Amino acid sequence: MGKGIGPVETRFFTFGSEKDPFVCADGGELPEVTLAYEIYGELNEAGDNAILLFHALTGSHHAAGENRDYTGAEDRWTEEVHTGWWDDFIGPGRSLNTDKFAVICANWLGHCYGTTGPASINPLTGKPYGPDFPLVSAGDTVRAHFRLLDHLGVKQLHAVVGGSVGGMMCLDVAVRYPGRVRFVVPIAAGLRATTLHVIHDFEQINAIYNDPDFNGGHYYDGPRPDAGLALARMIGHKTFVSLDQMKKRARGEVAESVDRVRLPIESYMWHQGQKFVKRFDANAYLRTMWAWQDFDLYADAEREEKTLREMLAAGDHKYLVFSIDSDVCYYPGEQKELAEELKAAGVDFNWITVHSEKGHDAFLLEPHLFEPHLRYHLESDWDPS
Repeated sequence: MGKGIGPVETRFFTFGSEKDPFVCADGGELPEVTLAYEIYGELNEAGDNAILLFHALTGSHHAAGENRDYTGAEDRWTEEVHTGWWDDFIGPGRSLNTDKFAVICANWLGHCYGTTGPASINPLTGKPYGPDFPLVSAGDTVRAHFRLLDHLGVKQLHAVVGGSVGGMMCLDVAVRYPGRVRFVVPIAAGLRATTLHVIHDFEQINAIYNDPDFNGGHYYDGPRPDAGLALARMIGHKTFVSLDQMKKRARGEVAESVDRVRLPIESYMWHQGQKFVKRFDANAYLRTMWAWQDFDLYADAEREEKTLREMLAAGDHKYLVFSIDSDVCYYPGEQKELAEELKAAGVDFNWITVHSEKGHDAFLLEPHLFEPHLRYHLESDWDPS
């Protein structure tokens, strides 16, 4: 494995105005949008060696290297996120090889790490948007990120890569901008939110709403709904890591001095919730839940009066689909459904199943399981001429 990226800085791109707002899919308007992003590697003169990387649900634009002095997220930029979330995947000679490619990662729209979201100041009122921030879809984030690509002079992406909900955004790119990407790499993702996704997300949404400090989303001048957000994180976390891995991480000890915590696994889950509230915003978390719940490429195709297979087959890109055999967040059956649709559409694709004991988070924790496949497909398909 090659060396890492080293120190990096967050960059910002702002577009839109009161007269030319960004219009979200549900009709809500943002008078101005700022995107926080980072780039690893150098864009070539042709503007076609870029890889657009989508982070997962509560990740950020900081995918690689060290960024310890970032102020765009206020006190949410905790020590936990100083090292890029895909640091072992990105760099010279690594899975996303910065000797050849420029890797671009931007924070989602409606998030809380420097991109415009509910905690951001509304330029029309001078106060945080709070609950007035519009619903944002995965497609809204994709459209905003392509505004950034246009600004950077990226004419065509070599690849788009992402895991979990970030993988869903990769698929949105494939059908929304079919002529602007060569390789589509969704990892542990699916074509639509399943019933199980919706139920898990709804549980988390209610955990936040039921916290009295949530106050309908108007909490920026008072106590934050930390109890509700921590519970939401615990509900979600049980699908991210396999049960065996949770048991190993619990290590047979009770580290939290809380009266309701008696067992090591309870202590582990409590800790996940408590550390999460230090780095995330409850209103932003709700927007990520709703964007996930509403993702449905079948429904999108119907609105376009097309079939999903027609949309998947548009353009001339290839697909590399990853499953994780122990995943209980995006079960492998969801990638099987995608593979079947791609096959029926006559699309060039490969489907790789990664064998791991770590569950959904294997795509974050075990780069050695993904690296050979990523490098082979991304670099063998790369023609710098």
